Amino acid sequence: AAPAPAGPVVPARAAAAWVASTSAATGIGPVAMRAYANATLALAAEQPACRVGWTTLASIGATESGHGTHGGAVLDDDGRPSLPIIGPALDGRPGFAAIPADPDATAWHGDPVWDHAVGPLQFLPSTWRRWGADGDGDQVADPNDLDDAALAAGRYLCAAGTDLTAAPAWQAAVLSYNHSHEYVAAILASANGYAAASQASGGGA
Repeated sequence: AAPAPAGPVVPARAAAAWVASTSAATGIGPVAMRAYANATLALAAEQPACRVGWTTLASIGATESGHGTHGGAVLDDDGRPSLPIIGPALDGRPGFAAIPADPDATAWHGDPVWDHAVGPLQFLPSTWRRWGADGDGDQVADPNDLDDAALAAGRYLCAAGTDLTAAPAWQAAVLSYNHSHEYVAAILASANGYAAASQASGGGA
């Protein structure tokens, strides 16, 4: 089943008090919580039929990078990790695709031979070229900025134009992000956990 419909409701403009209380209830840092909430609000305005919830975005962020804290990184107030978050080389070894780097991709991860996923939500540079977003209005679309990456991830999940509160659509969207049924199950469990924690604290239903 998909997470509870769209997850708990985000107040307009991701009110600071809501971000703080939901951060405390879920254990998601306030900077990351704000990024997921603002992305959800932007998507609700852009694609209201999609109804992707912040709990789904947050669960992907938790799974991909611990909300931008992988490897000891810390998010700054602008949503950027203090250390680069770069995935393993996609060099064709068992369990990994073989994706050669191009010069544009190398600029993101530094490897001139093989591609790597980058940033808190682990976008491939080629995927970022299509889906990259400016989530914080600084006129730069940067996969290393969680504000940008959260909005881009939401747009990617909403690409099929379906209502993600329907279980089959939600599962298909998350599976498109990572082609693993174990991954989908992990995101589902995490999203429902965040929803329950938020609702228990009075963060919305």
